[in-house]
Amino acid sequence: MTTIYVGNLPFNATEQDVQSLFERHGKVESVKLINDRETGRPRGFGFVEMSQSEAQGAIQALNGFEMNGRALRVNEAQERAPRARQGGGPFRR
Repeated sequence: MTTIYVGNLPFNATEQDVQSLFERHGKVESVKLINDRETGRPRGFGFVEMSQSEAQGAIQALNGFEMNGRALRVNEAQERAPRARQGGGPFRR
């Protein structure tokens, strides 16, 4: 299974819209659009899970695809880098 990052999504895009777009290139296992924690508004990106072989075809076909006037950025998702600790007390070494 491959996780695909989909960026620069129109803010009115729904998970169903994204699923329909990617289903043209294979079976979609899941779609998750990311919302802001505080406001609940869409952040303009999300993730799609597909099989490895179908994911590569979808990435090639959809990177730069225009959706509601916005050129999508589509690539294989990368692991998130560890975040630095924030606040919460003195540093201990």
